[in-house]
Amino acid sequence: MKMKPRKQPLLLLALLMTIVFPSLAQSEDRETLRVLCYNIHYGQGNDGVYDVQRLADVINKTKPDLVALQEVDVHVKRSGRVHQARKLAEFTNMAVRFGPTQHYEGGLFGNAVLTRLPILDVHIQPLPYTESTPEKTTYPRAAVAVIVRLKDGNSLRFISTHFQHNIPDDRVAEAKAINKFFDDETIPTILAGDMNATPDAEPIQILQQKWTNAINDPAAPSAPSKKPRSRIDYIFYRGKSLEMISSEVINEPMASDHCPVLVEFEIQK
Repeated sequence: MKMKPRKQPLLLLALLMTIVFPSLAQSEDRETLRVLCYNIHYGQGNDGVYDVQRLADVINKTKPDLVALQEVDVHVKRSGRVHQARKLAEFTNMAVRFGPTQHYEGGLFGNAVLTRLPILDVHIQPLPYTESTPEKTTYPRAAVAVIVRLKDGNSLRFISTHFQHNIPDDRVAEAKAINKFFDDETIPTILAGDMNATPDAEPIQILQQKWTNAINDPAAPSAPSKKPRSRIDYIFYRGKSLEMISSEVINEPMASDHCPVLVEFEIQK
């Protein structure tokens, strides 16, 4: 008597696959975002060499969707009159938006955003700062924000900023300004930057009144990059659709005086 082939093992295998690997069944409902924050020290590495390609190589290794850059030179004398924002966009195959904060040596200096996502809008927001005196040099501060379109068609705001390096009161004022100027809770938002403040400092506490700090525990130091001692580079987020999956400081001791910070998010639909 000829036996008919049994289909039960195949059905059981399919059931086990959905139990053991639920992500395979749900992958179509999930979108992840890899976000990088990187103070590039105007292209100068710890060996004194200005090398935008080296920085791009560091960025490309992390495979980010969004990158917040600080200390970006555009046609500045010290860095060879290179348009660093455009070069980084070219070397990473990403779109760029530059947010200048000041004129410097015949060019511009400021923050920038790189993204693989379609850009819908861009906004440059000046932040409060104390002007320089003969005794103390300070720098104008600002944030550059883009609105991008996610794969599911929804929008997300992404911000790159850099707080004052040598006046604590400026950092406090800048944190309060960020909370004020970017208070729209109807759009999920990611804020990234060099805040020049440790996790227990007042500016970070002020930001955490409105934002969730996407930081690893314990907080890994991010600067100086050769032998990191302090955590001063951050990624924050706000919005029910954003869930942090992982957070790390990338060990990169040469390309800049800061290590990059990488956070992966999942977009909840």
